[in-house]
Amino acid sequence: MKKLQAIRGMNDLLPDDSGQWQYLEDVLKTILQQYGYREIRFPIVESTELFKRSIGEVTDIVEKEMYTFEDRNGDSLTLRPEGTASCVRACEQHGLLYNQTQRLWYTGPMFRHERPQKGRYRQFHQLGVEVFGMAGPDIDAEVLLLSARILRDLGVADQVTLQLNSLGSSEARARYKDALVTFLNGHKESLDDDSLRRLDSNPLRILDSKNPETQALLDGAPVLLDYLDEDSKTHFEQLQTMLRDAGVSFEVNPRLVRGLDYYGKTAFEWVTDALGAQGTVCAGGRYDGLVEQLGGKPTPAIGFGIGLERLLLLLQATGQMPEGLDRHIQVYLVAVGEVQSRALTLAEQLRDALPGLPLLTHCGGGSFKSQMKKADRSGAELALILGEEEMANGQLTLKYLREEQPQQTLNVDDVIQLLQERWPEYCL
Repeated sequence: MKKLQAIRGMNDLLPDDSGQWQYLEDVLKTILQQYGYREIRFPIVESTELFKRSIGEVTDIVEKEMYTFEDRNGDSLTLRPEGTASCVRACEQHGLLYNQTQRLWYTGPMFRHERPQKGRYRQFHQLGVEVFGMAGPDIDAEVLLLSARILRDLGVADQVTLQLNSLGSSEARARYKDALVTFLNGHKESLDDDSLRRLDSNPLRILDSKNPETQALLDGAPVLLDYLDEDSKTHFEQLQTMLRDAGVSFEVNPRLVRGLDYYGKTAFEWVTDALGAQGTVCAGGRYDGLVEQLGGKPTPAIGFGIGLERLLLLLQATGQMPEGLDRHIQVYLVAVGEVQSRALTLAEQLRDALPGLPLLTHCGGGSFKSQMKKADRSGAELALILGEEEMANGQLTLKYLREEQPQQTLNVDDVIQLLQERWPEYCL
């Protein structure tokens, strides 16, 4: 019989690794609460039409990367490849947008059928931040300050660079697109196959080409910033002033574009050299036309996404991941002899007295020696030993596993008091 394994590019998260994920998620949640952002959750599966209308039918995501299938009713459904479109759909469906402002965040799995490599997976996890109802550069600055604080609090601020650009209005992009296509048509012989394909369908994406010859050719291409409308130009200048005033360093990258059709005006990426080819850690921008594009009233909006796997890799590569995150057991309750029923009720009594205490009760029998070995391997600081003699006397023997202190046999109430004094943070 063939051995069953996870689908290529979709990885298991094992218990030894979950502590790092929990640490990262806790830091992110704390910062988002500091800024007053609220969590939203929406389904993993959406109507395929949502992504075709939002992302654009001629993008790589829609053309080649989406996991799309028909359900039993014949409806075309898709595993979400990104979160912004779903967030807009959810907010519009439930009346959260019109004449309102929203600061929202979400996290969860996204799905794209790409060639798996380190930092790029077919099921990946993303933090998304979306803001609706504010058109000025001040909210753009706040979003960038929020992303900067995330990277700073995680200890990787010195490993990343903020790249900034303005994509202007749709009219400005159309003028620029015509100029870019005219330029590129005069140099078709120098374009790679992927750029030739994009020349007719999505020419701005050629600016993001990784082909060295194409990048050299683009040195002489028209620059998007020269085609900006006055409103976008003023918006971009004010944003840069706000960032400088806040002490946030950045580089203006006129070739920076976003891979999705709905972006306009502000676009940004936090990039690093520490992860090889997968250098983008956080990316986002303004998408003022998307809500209307999906059937709602015109609503200004801005947001960003952070790939959590890639952020974890950056923390690990730069030595910023705290140690000992997988050691979560503080107390191991050893049960020797015919005492299992009493051990279980005693464990509940301890959990009532110290609700936050990570306590593991031994189950499955075994000798005293084997149980103590398991207690030591658990990483616990203390072992509480309940034998038949202790049970008869209403006592527990306390053994220190990480300290040179003599073991003690105490009444249960005295053990509870000792634990409460040792770990007051676990008490009510």
